[in-house]
This record gives sequence, structure tokens and C-alpha cells, in this order.
Amino acid sequence: MPRLVMKFGGTSVADLDRIRNAATRVKREVDRGFDVAVVVSAMAGKTNELVGWVRQTSLLYDAREYDAVVSSGENVTAGLMALTLQEMGVPARSWQGWQVPLRTNASHGSARIVSIDTEALEKKFGEGLHAVIAGFQGLSPEGRITTLGRGGSDTSAVAFAAALGAERCDIYTDVDGVYTTDPRITRKARKLERIAYEEMLELASLGAKVLQTRSVELAMRYKVKLQVLSSFSDVPGTIVCDEEEIMESRVVSGIAHSRDEAKVTVIGVPDRPGIAAALFGALAEGGVNVDMIVQNISADGRTDMTFSCPVDEVPRARVAIDAAKASGALDFTGLDVDEDVSKVSIVGIGMRSQTGVAHRMFQALARDGVNIKVITTSEIKVSVLIDRKYLELAVQALHDAFELEKIS
Repeated sequence: MPRLVMKFGGTSVADLDRIRNAATRVKREVDRGFDVAVVVSAMAGKTNELVGWVRQTSLLYDAREYDAVVSSGENVTAGLMALTLQEMGVPARSWQGWQVPLRTNASHGSARIVSIDTEALEKKFGEGLHAVIAGFQGLSPEGRITTLGRGGSDTSAVAFAAALGAERCDIYTDVDGVYTTDPRITRKARKLERIAYEEMLELASLGAKVLQTRSVELAMRYKVKLQVLSSFSDVPGTIVCDEEEIMESRVVSGIAHSRDEAKVTVIGVPDRPGIAAALFGALAEGGVNVDMIVQNISADGRTDMTFSCPVDEVPRARVAIDAAKASGALDFTGLDVDEDVSKVSIVGIGMRSQTGVAHRMFQALARDGVNIKVITTSEIKVSVLIDRKYLELAVQALHDAFELEKIS
């Protein structure tokens, strides 16, 4: 029988009524002839509550016990979903990550998937049982429960779809697909019928909240077709697929934004080999997630190096940079931090074959008086840092400039 993985996020299983609603959707697919593996998140708000309890108990908590506590939310949902399906006449059994097992490395709190042993699941499918799997969790080499990081249930779902050879992985959430930009910023935002893996990966990494970045990476690597759709309506969702399955590549498919960014400039750094490695090595060790990087022109043997990072990581960046200076690994004359910036990006696989895309973007921003502080580009994206107060204006201007309201 064909197989389907259905993943339900926290808002889709927030209470018993919503679990019943999700179970009804599962039964519909079972009745269509699918062997279904359901992957569930914890009920909305439960993971945050569990994390809060851990931090109240111990500020310097044991990461292994953190995972034991925080993973429990998915266990509850999986059991309730299996019970609900049974009441609907669908033979179902719940599975925790260690029972499958989904094996990970030992990086508690942000574990990476190593392998999935599907033998036991395959046997249950053969017996006519459907699986309800607790997402977000796995089993370390030491036999401890691990968690995959926030949004890890998406990654679990895609990994199971790949391991089981599923026809598709449906990601149910509180939105009905992937939009050209955030509909809360502009009413002109349009839902995309299809989007390429590469575009979705860029949008996810640049601030779009629809899918977790690692889940898109896995889907692209293993050619798992994704569908993003709503648990609360029956309208078709957005298919995330190979570029070849899209009739015509759009120049720009979407606009992503990240509101709370910071621009950090390390002033007067010696312009010599190894200095960038010293700076960004210190930041990496300090756990700072660096994004955009720009180095200025050298003058008198010194230069300035600018990077962006999430604004809540600025304190860690300051500590890491000061520590590197104190140890003698890094020399600089000053540090300038702007914590009032946002990042706006345009993304589209059509940029590979079109000229003038960056000019069109910059011209649109200039018309509305939006000054650009930093620019970075890749093959299918252009990102800029701007003053945060202009974020909504910039998104609307770019959406209009590339006529994204005409996308269907």
C-alpha cells in the first residue's frame, strides 16, 4: 500500500477537540488506502511550559535531564492521538522516539538524526496498524532520550517519510500554505501553489516560520515531496518539490524578513591573514549565530569587519570578542553595535537567469526612502539590513516592485 506521513504541529493538537479534528484527517487518508505514519508535536504552549519548569529548577541544568523533561509533551500527544484514532475505528499504535528507534548523536537539545530503524514499523504496517510517532525526539548512542531542537518535529516527519519511502509528507499547521510574504504585513500576499526546495530553504533560513530549515534540507537531500497545509480548512496547500516540477521559474518567489537583528562592526582590525578566523572562531565558540559578513577596504594596515546576528545574541558576541582581545588572539580599536535593524530578503530561482534583479530591489527601496546598511547575495537571494522602523514599508515596496500579487 502507498504510504503517507502526516505531521501535526502544536496548534493543530492544542486540545482534545483539535486532536479529534486532526484524527479525522488521518482517517480520511486511511480510507483512501494509505498506510499512514502520523508525527505529532506537543500541544501548543506545552514545550515552553516544560522548558520553563526546567529553568526554574536549575539554571545550570543537565542537558540530558532537560531532554527527558522537554520531550514528554510529544509523548502525551502521541498517546492521545492513537486513542482517538482507535475510537474512530482506525487501528493505531503510538511510538516514542526510542521505541522506533530514531537514532541521533549525543548533542542533547539539538541532536542530529543518524538513522531510523523501520523494521518494527514495517511489521506493524503489515499487521494493518498505523503509527503515531512522537516527533522532536530520538535516542542517543548512550541510550538516552535526545531532542532535535525547536521545530524538530518537522525534521522528524521528513526523516520518517524518507525512511519509509512515503509518497508525500504533509505538514499541517495553522496556515494554509507558503505565501509570497507575511500576510500580516501586506494583504497582497499570495499563496504559492508550488515552491522549489532551494527557495523554501532560503526562505526558512531567512526568517520565514512555516517550515524548520533542517526539515527542508532533509527533504531536498532525499527528494521527499512536502505539502504545507492547514489543519483548519480543506483548501489545497503548497507543494515543496524539485525545481523541474515547476512549470516556469519565477524571478522572485517570496520575500522573507527577520525583525530582530543586530549589526556589529569590529573597528580597526589588523588586515592580515588569519584575523577573520580569529574573530569568527571566537564567535562560534561563544555560540553566536553569525549571518551577513562584510569587510571594509583596508587603510593603514587596518580594516573594519561587520556582521549581523540575532539581537538577543549581542551580549554573547560582546563577551566572545572581548575575551578574544584579552587573550591576544584578536586586536581592534573599537566596537560599534546597532541593535535596531532588520533583515529583508528576496528569494527566487529565476535570479540565476535574470539580470537587473538587485537593481530593481535597490531602486524600489530608494523610492520609499529606505536606506541600506549591509548587502549580501547568493545565487538565488539578495538580503539587506535596514532600520527596523522601515521593515513593513520595505516588504510592501518589494512585494509591489516584483508584482508578487500576480503569482498563483
